[in-house]
Amino acid sequence: MSQLPVIVGFGGINPAGRSSSHHAYRRLILDQLDANSRNETLVSLASLMGLIRFNNGQFEDHLGEPISFSDFPKGLTQQILDNTLIRRIHPDWFDVNHLLFNRPATLQGSDGSLVFKLRNKHLPAQIPANWTLTPLNTSETQVSIQGGCDVLFNDTRVAAVQSAGMLPTGFDPGKLYQSRNHPRGLQMSVFAASDALRSVGIDYDKIAARLSPDQIAVFASNSIGQLDDNGFGGLTKFAALGKRTTSKQMPLGYAQMPADFINAYLLGNAGMTGGALGACATFLYNLYNGIQEIRSGRRKLVLVGGSDAPVTPEIIEGFRAMGALAEDKYLQALDNLESLTNADYRNACRPFGNNCGFTIGESSQYLVLMSDDLAIETGAQIFGAIGDVYVHADGHKKSISAPGIGNYMTLGKAASFIRNMLGETSLKQRSFVQAHGTSTPQNRVTESHVINETAKAFGIEQWNVSAVKAFVGHSQGCAGGDQIMASLGVWQYGILPGLITTPAIADDVHHSHLNLSLQHQDVGPQGMDSVIINAKGFGGNNASAVLLSPHVVNQMLEKRYSKEALGAWRDKQESTLAQAQQYDQDSQKGLSKPIYLYDNHVLNGEDLSISDTEIKLPGYEHAISIDVVNPYADFQK
Repeated sequence: MSQLPVIVGFGGINPAGRSSSHHAYRRLILDQLDANSRNETLVSLASLMGLIRFNNGQFEDHLGEPISFSDFPKGLTQQILDNTLIRRIHPDWFDVNHLLFNRPATLQGSDGSLVFKLRNKHLPAQIPANWTLTPLNTSETQVSIQGGCDVLFNDTRVAAVQSAGMLPTGFDPGKLYQSRNHPRGLQMSVFAASDALRSVGIDYDKIAARLSPDQIAVFASNSIGQLDDNGFGGLTKFAALGKRTTSKQMPLGYAQMPADFINAYLLGNAGMTGGALGACATFLYNLYNGIQEIRSGRRKLVLVGGSDAPVTPEIIEGFRAMGALAEDKYLQALDNLESLTNADYRNACRPFGNNCGFTIGESSQYLVLMSDDLAIETGAQIFGAIGDVYVHADGHKKSISAPGIGNYMTLGKAASFIRNMLGETSLKQRSFVQAHGTSTPQNRVTESHVINETAKAFGIEQWNVSAVKAFVGHSQGCAGGDQIMASLGVWQYGILPGLITTPAIADDVHHSHLNLSLQHQDVGPQGMDSVIINAKGFGGNNASAVLLSPHVVNQMLEKRYSKEALGAWRDKQESTLAQAQQYDQDSQKGLSKPIYLYDNHVLNGEDLSISDTEIKLPGYEHAISIDVVNPYADFQK
């Protein structure tokens, strides 16, 4: 009997804000919310961004003036709206008008020679053949050069790409714990994984006490490593800039670090771990690994996640050189504009419309998955379940970055899964697709063709399609996490986010069997039974995941468990919900800090109790069995 991987917690941070309790989702549909939910999300964002603080039992602005929760200031509201989602790159990230770069030149003296003095510590180790050195004193030397001297001049230029999906301005995850020069992506991981764990409403230690350590697993990574100055970015450029390489840049740059950090500094996980990479499908690759472990019964608790922080000049320039990003000049040409306003930057990403490239974004997202029996036993909340994840490559390719055929198989299998599990009517009328939707001319044609042809094949007349990148941009390997978080909220609030940044569907988009709504749609909390999370990644990395709604999961549980077992589960849920709600309230007030357990309960080999059948770890109630069954016994008959 396969265990069902159910979602018992979720959390993260992206340009829409904190993911737990659906706050980031609510930012996407803010104008559709009731007044209380809207104000809750505004307060949460304002606190996150450092615009307000909770002091002496009330919220205050930066001047110490009290702020009413029920009547949130309009001026503050506009400041929040302007500094979330996709927008013009803020100086907190880098100055788009003064990008630093080195301009090469050759210096020549007017009489054929060049004379200058130089401090001794600045002399090159290998003196060029055309240099003559004359000591001036103990610290300086005169340099005479016959002929030319190649130099690099510090210079600046204006960025060709000036829009990005950035975390809410003012939010700095590194200030919330002892970040010790961690790369930004890992700072985001610490915050996001903490958010997910605490959203569960059950202390992790209490869950872990029920399990053997090897019944727990973490699968997380990113697609391109940590490429800011504290990671691989600094490692590869510091020597050329005359800066010192640090001992942390190499190890902390690795792409599997979003898992390693969770194991080492949050969970103390001694169970399974891994980090799969697959460009834009990276999150779904890790999700695939997680659900396989739960379905098999090998693991009972799994964290799946990822973190990408690619809003750096170097990464943006790399994608721009590929012709993949929406450059300012092309955005101007699309709308026949002489210059771009803040509103124009907001609408830079236009899935399935007339567009000119994707918009880079940053995000970290984590899911807490349990086997269904552990969820029932512990009284966990259930936000949905992962039906399955399908992965296919593209076959032979001409351009490695061009789309191919793999996505037809992944999406077709996902649709078939829904039909076979929930029925044809559910697939046709109560499912939707959270598209990859990158906002490139190539994607709008190829992905729309994949989804439209799949809809035709399964007899779906108007398949609802959403695309969260319209709001938060493309966070690379974490994109699937953004898509999942934007979909979970649909089952709580019943609003399917529309393609509101897209003025009109492009003429070359295939949509005879699709509903590409340009407005938010009210589908009702139980109007959708399932969603397909779609990913079309560079290099031929395609994945499609099926998420099942909580009301569908409840119906499934009623067929597996007795009324008494479900009644006991719901009774336990009362304390779970209360603890999760308390965490949300504390987070809104800025009172909750990330989990970060540095140098905590570190074990070595001498601490273990080892036999030929099990290993006992101090602090863990249950031992790890090493009595492994031979899976190839039939070869020995």
